[in-house]
Amino acid sequence: NSAQLSNALGIPVESLPTWSSELATWVVDDSIDANGAMVVSCFPTVSMVSNIVAHFLVESLDLQFVGGVRDSRLPAVCLVQDGEPLPPIRIYAGEPNCTIEGCDKLIVVLSDIQVHGRLALPLTEALFAWSKEANISSAILIDAFAHGVESPHELVDDDDSDETILGIGATESTREKLTEMGVPLLKHGVVGGMTGVMMGEGRRRGIEISAILAEANPNIPDARAAARIIEKLNLLFPAVTLDAKPLIEEAARIEEQIKAMLNHQLSASDESDDDG
Repeated sequence: NSAQLSNALGIPVESLPTWSSELATWVVDDSIDANGAMVVSCFPTVSMVSNIVAHFLVESLDLQFVGGVRDSRLPAVCLVQDGEPLPPIRIYAGEPNCTIEGCDKLIVVLSDIQVHGRLALPLTEALFAWSKEANISSAILIDAFAHGVESPHELVDDDDSDETILGIGATESTREKLTEMGVPLLKHGVVGGMTGVMMGEGRRRGIEISAILAEANPNIPDARAAARIIEKLNLLFPAVTLDAKPLIEEAARIEEQIKAMLNHQLSASDESDDDG
């Protein structure tokens, strides 16, 4: 009931409107003014890039938790942060200025889990229903891709480097905006998961929605790829500076840890061979 849901999400009962689609329910604090806001949607696939970007935005812009998703098909887990339980798919809100006309508010959809299969469409439909009701102005989806690994995406990448960024726009205006941001448009490919469903539905409905995908190292949580996306998002928020330097430093730390682990494993293997 509403009281139980209020306790689960930490939001007063009277502030709990719901938007449902086949039992997928987004619960958002009704006191939040999302009129004209831009949504940055971050559902992780490869190397947790979108997850890293989402956490960075929430912390850097001091965004506030305002809601989440309830659905029986989601994993039976919660995220605990500073002793507080939170749903695995959450919504945060704040008011940094951005360069998209009419946008002075930001909504971040942050998922700590991967969404697969039949749940993607119900979640998308419910999110779009809430977005329409809240009069959201536009949305950017954050994702990643990698070659030669199991992934929901199969993209044709003409760039020989391993630091490619590609964009997809559901409308002509979103494709123009990506070009202005210096994000090359994806020419050919198959995009799966929440990004694929949301982009397909966005085109069908004529919604101002775009996606930015960074090529990532599939073997680690790739903070460097996340930093490249942050640099592009920085162009949208002139009132604040999104400093990606901490992500670069974190990437270096992660890489050093992995190298140390690999060296340790190799040493242990050598010792084992010598004993044999």
